[in-house]
Amino acid sequence: MSPRDWGKSELGDSEFFSAEAKSLYLRVVAAGGTMEIDDPLLDAAKNELAELGLLVIGQEKPETVTVIDPNRLATRLSSSWQKQALSLLSQAVALPAAVQELAQAYQAVQRDVRPGGAVEHIHGLIEINERVGMLVDSAQFEALSAQPGGSRRQNLLGPAVAMDRSLLQRGVARRIVYHPSARYSAPTRQYVEQITEAGGEVRTLEEPFTRLFIIDRRVAVIPVKGDTETAAFISDEAMIAYLLDSFERLWERSSPFLGATEVPPEVISRMRTNILRMMSQGIGHRVIARNLGISERTLARHIADFREEYNSETLFQLGWRMALNSPDLHFEDEEPGSDPEG
Repeated sequence: MSPRDWGKSELGDSEFFSAEAKSLYLRVVAAGGTMEIDDPLLDAAKNELAELGLLVIGQEKPETVTVIDPNRLATRLSSSWQKQALSLLSQAVALPAAVQELAQAYQAVQRDVRPGGAVEHIHGLIEINERVGMLVDSAQFEALSAQPGGSRRQNLLGPAVAMDRSLLQRGVARRIVYHPSARYSAPTRQYVEQITEAGGEVRTLEEPFTRLFIIDRRVAVIPVKGDTETAAFISDEAMIAYLLDSFERLWERSSPFLGATEVPPEVISRMRTNILRMMSQGIGHRVIARNLGISERTLARHIADFREEYNSETLFQLGWRMALNSPDLHFEDEEPGSDPEG
């Protein structure tokens, strides 16, 4: 999802003023409401309170300060914020009507450019993220995504939480499929906890899959194979129906993820089975790690566990004993070294 700038909430005393300013205010109150402060270490807290209107600094004697009733500040800000809230609400209500003519013109041009649905290639990560963000913002009933790889980047999770919570509050269904490695990332777990509490659904799948976004079953976004900075935006109904079916199949095979720190045993078991399957097909370790969304170091730990489990000193011995001891493993035909993610 594309990054967004989201304003910090101003509610809560910890965000109104610092702990030092609060402590200084209480000291002046305890002294009777007025006292002399000549400690340079308290200048920052004193100036902070003065800027908020909670403290008056004497003009003739700057070291003398007097506290002001905080209820006056609360009344003033409350009235101001209510006016701002009403103004913003009015703008929010009026905005759809204001842009209706522009939206109709844009949609008409899009229909002329892509009659009957088409595939549009967009190059550049900034442009791709911006287009995806606009699509998600405009979602009316459903936003689906399959996001392979490991944990989400910390700087994107805050905006992602705000965006997804906004969708869910509007009644838009939100479903996400990750690789199991996302379960080991604390920031990702916090993100998942917040959106699942808001009504979203997140699952993990222990097999290779390709990045995919589907918005309102009218637009799908997939990567272009061989080009990490190009994405295909698809508006053809038949192609979207096919991709939607693919997503639903991924969803059915995946395991619920609520943000818990413990990884279910069945998730680990299925991942290990997939590692064994791909190793038996001769797929390289780097490709296996990328396909399963784990690091090569994590993959090496799993292989070390396999060697101990099968009492093997070399990979050749491991492969041989795996074949002898695990005849029930089902390995689908697949081109060795293939990379579903491109």
